[in-house]
Amino acid sequence: MARQLRIGLAQTGPVLSERPADQLGTADKMFCRASAEGVRLLVFSELFLAPFFPNRLEKAFDRFFVRLDGPEMEALRGFAARHGIGAVFGVAEAAGAGFFNSAVVVGQDGAIRGTYRKTHIPAYFPTDAPGGTGSFEKLYFAPGNALPVFELEGMRFGIQICNDRLYPEPSRVLALAGAEAIVMPICFSTYADPGHRASIWEVPLRARAYENGVWVLAANRVGAEGQRHHLGRSMVVDPRGMIAAEAGTEGPELLVTTLDLEAVGRARKDFPWWRDRRPDLYGPVAG
Repeated sequence: MARQLRIGLAQTGPVLSERPADQLGTADKMFCRASAEGVRLLVFSELFLAPFFPNRLEKAFDRFFVRLDGPEMEALRGFAARHGIGAVFGVAEAAGAGFFNSAVVVGQDGAIRGTYRKTHIPAYFPTDAPGGTGSFEKLYFAPGNALPVFELEGMRFGIQICNDRLYPEPSRVLALAGAEAIVMPICFSTYADPGHRASIWEVPLRARAYENGVWVLAANRVGAEGQRHHLGRSMVVDPRGMIAAEAGTEGPELLVTTLDLEAVGRARKDFPWWRDRRPDLYGPVAG
């Protein structure tokens, strides 16, 4: 029997409010649309309840963060339960241990199944060019310390948040642990070099899919927040590295497609990396 899963990528627009609760209506609408399309797993982008605040320096940043037992997550869990749709929510998470850039996995019953915390936290210097705001994530987020694999609707998947996707090692760890897909909540902007940034958008997404024989589900933000312009182009890449579906660059969109989970096994037979890899030679990479 074929193993298939209908998934949706919620490409949400710019966030102009600094209150996370103000984005709940956007999430509700995406769930309603996803339900009408028969979606079983809905993926939101990185930090989707807040503007991309790490592109500025601000000490009073607590208002952008939510708690897993707080009212915002209660509402999001309620949407999932009402529609019977599993979800991955990219949020700024405040926890007892600190502040994290997180992806919260919620089941079709609205229960939290686990959380992935971004492990590779970037920082980029700003420039004087238009859009060159830089990013100061290291001043806001502590890094996570685990690469968990989750399961919803019969699909095993790992999560990599935005900058994580640029590192091949964690994606390979997830594939070796049995992940059939890598879910990528992203907040990718063009910064001060829109031509180059747009041209490289798909490169790591397709590479991670091809080299591991996994589906890649990349949900990105779209539209302008002040100087910051988010590219959109949320994307589904199949286990052979081919683009299976792609959203536009102009506005919010629900990108829906059906995954053939059997394609994972076929791709890994065609490109048997698990057979030919040489861990005995990779010591310097892990050092």
